[in-house]
Amino acid sequence: MRNFDLSPLYRATVGFDQIADLMDRVLTNDVSRESYPPYNIEKIADDGWRISVAVAGFTEDELSVEVRENALVISAKKADEEERTYLHRGIATRAFERRFHLADHVRVTGASHEHGMLHIDLVREVPEALKPRRIEIAKSKDVERKAIEA
Repeated sequence: MRNFDLSPLYRATVGFDQIADLMDRVLTNDVSRESYPPYNIEKIADDGWRISVAVAGFTEDELSVEVRENALVISAKKADEEERTYLHRGIATRAFERRFHLADHVRVTGASHEHGMLHIDLVREVPEALKPRRIEIAKSKDVERKAIEA
C-alpha cells in the first residue's frame, strides 16, 4: 500500500482538520480487518440513509448502538452460553465493534432488529440558520423614500 504524507496539508490549511483526519483514516485503514460483520448502506431519501448490518445469532440485548463524537458505534458481545459441540460452525457470533463516522448534522432516527439484520436509520437535518435564504432586493424608489422618511 502507498503511504501518503499529509503534513503539508496540515501546514498550509486552517480549519480543515476533519478532512485531513478522514483522509488519514481512509488511507491507513486495514481492509482485511473490516470484513465482519457484513453491512449495506443504502440511500432511502435525499437526506436519509439506512445502514443494515448482518447480526445473525445475536439478540437485541446483546447488541449496542451508540452515537458519540460524530461517530455511530455498533457493537455486539455474545452472552455466555453453555458449551456446545459443533460438527460445523459457519455462523460467526464473535464480538465486534463497527464504527461509522457521521457528517455534520446527521443524526440517528431509529434502529430495528429483524430477521438477523440490524437496521439503523439516519437523516441529515441542517439547522435553519445554515440553510440558504433568499434576500429581497428593494427597488431604488423604495430605498429613496425610506431614506427621506428617516
